[in-house]
Amino acid sequence: MNKIVGVSFFKRDPITCARELIGAELIWGDCSGVIVETEAYNAINDEACHTFIRPSTRAFIERNKAGAAYVYFNYGMHWMLNVLVKGDANGFVLIRALEPRTGIERMKKRRKLDDVKHLCSGPGKLTQALGITDRQHEMDLCADSRHCFASNAKARLRRVDVVADKRIGISRSAHLPWRFTLRGSPFVSAPVKL
Repeated sequence: MNKIVGVSFFKRDPITCARELIGAELIWGDCSGVIVETEAYNAINDEACHTFIRPSTRAFIERNKAGAAYVYFNYGMHWMLNVLVKGDANGFVLIRALEPRTGIERMKKRRKLDDVKHLCSGPGKLTQALGITDRQHEMDLCADSRHCFASNAKARLRRVDVVADKRIGISRSAHLPWRFTLRGSPFVSAPVKL
């Protein structure tokens, strides 16, 4: 039985949360998928984090609690789903890729694509597949079983093999090994460069 990942999970630091979300499930309405790729962004001293240049992002952190959705439009093309972390260090976890599990036909229709491996193999792809837009910005992802992260306690007992790598798709602070992937997953956005 899956259990909603509670707010206490997100009251730590972005790096730990990003690593430990690998293998959890993202449930979004009638669609879901196993998280196979994330990236951590630290609110302090991380030039790639929106807090570095956007006062509105710093205000978002102040007015929201851990576990809130931070959804933004990237390059005028794609919505990006992040979850707010407020604890030992504030910041965000970007959900980069999923292995689709339920609602696959709906995802295919939204993406106009049949290849399951490429439905959610990138942050913009997964938001399109799940129908995520700015309407979900600031949504509490720890309160509603229809829009949440879920973890199966028994499944978590089996060790998830997570690989740390450099973040991708950014130019600042790209050297930090804060991209996490499920080892060997064919559903990630880009191959791991070890």
